[in-house]
Amino acid sequence: MLKNCDAFSTFSTNDMEKAKEFYGNILGLHLKENSLGLLELDPGHCSVLIYPKEDHHPAEFTVLNFYVPDIEEQVDELTEKGVKFEQYDGKIRTDARGIHRGSNPTAIAWFKDPAGNLLSLIEQKN
Repeated sequence: MLKNCDAFSTFSTNDMEKAKEFYGNILGLHLKENSLGLLELDPGHCSVLIYPKEDHHPAEFTVLNFYVPDIEEQVDELTEKGVKFEQYDGKIRTDARGIHRGSNPTAIAWFKDPAGNLLSLIEQKN
């Protein structure tokens, strides 16, 4: 029934200016504001809308994932731009750079946007 429909994801922020700076300048994504005042991210293969919400509470799960061919390179580039990667030392463990290495996905690193939304890089070798 929905297999031929376009789909997109949405999540909120408590500061649209910080979101624009982070997603546009730090992550380098194409973005624009639409007629409804929402921030549209265009990572190239999907659509993501970010909307302002005064009583925003970040989700306790990952809201956006990015496939990358070389996770070490991306982690280093984003770290140089001030992105802090999450550190986990439980069932899921990360190394000093914030990279978890497992069997599937091969490697993943989590980080937060300025509103506390959890994002990830997932290594996908070609």
